[in-house]
Amino acid sequence: MRVLISVDMEGIAGVAVPDDVAPGTPDYQRGRHLMTREANAAVRGALFHQPGAEVVVADSHGPFTNLIPEELDPTSRLVRGRPRPLGMVTGLEGSSAAIFIGYHGRVGTPTSVLSHTISGAAIAAVRCQGRPVGEIGLNAALAGHLGIPVVLVAGDDTVAKEAKEAIEGVTTVIVKVAVGARAAESLHPDEACRLIEEAVPQALEQRQQVRNLRFEGEVELEVAFHREAMSEPGLLIPGVRRLDGTTVAYRAPDFRTAYEVIRLLAVLAGTV
Repeated sequence: MRVLISVDMEGIAGVAVPDDVAPGTPDYQRGRHLMTREANAAVRGALFHQPGAEVVVADSHGPFTNLIPEELDPTSRLVRGRPRPLGMVTGLEGSSAAIFIGYHGRVGTPTSVLSHTISGAAIAAVRCQGRPVGEIGLNAALAGHLGIPVVLVAGDDTVAKEAKEAIEGVTTVIVKVAVGARAAESLHPDEACRLIEEAVPQALEQRQQVRNLRFEGEVELEVAFHREAMSEPGLLIPGVRRLDGTTVAYRAPDFRTAYEVIRLLAVLAGTV
């Protein structure tokens, strides 16, 4: 068995404000330790389910260089750095299941801790076939496209709701309750890790019952940006068209292509 554990930072227990997740700020180092601890809890849970399993941990926040390698469970392997082919879920191909730790709500989610989609500075909304999707939905749909179930998602209470809307049969672990966009009532990190470690084995056991969000065939993609200038570089991509001053659209032949175009649009928007 191969298990991919994708680890973001905003949904980690004890994390609530931008300084907790931004490199170079005073509290970022603590955020890194907390993130690594929850990753290790998920690794232990996977190995309890199947000793000797191949466990790959993908650092999936910001620069993708947040997890502390020497503190990570030595039985796992670490995907670190960028750019890389499948972004937050690099390592997904060939896996039996995926686990999302430390995830956050999509942009525009009311009272969700540090919510955004891919680029908080640039992207105002992402829609596939008219359906709003955030990082949970996008990554779950890519896993679904590849036939890999996302069995567990951990984060705040809004994340649990979003995950259940995108993934039928998913196990959720609520490590904090959102009080506001930059405030949370959090479990102690030890308790959050205990809950994750205990939930992972059963989630993996039930993986055959999980049904990810999927987009079949061609996918009509829309990406809205916060400012008009951010939409313009994306028009250099063949097939991208403008819907209005801040929104572009693209008809992808399949979801994997749509996923890659979304990531490229976000990169290009960051150049202005």
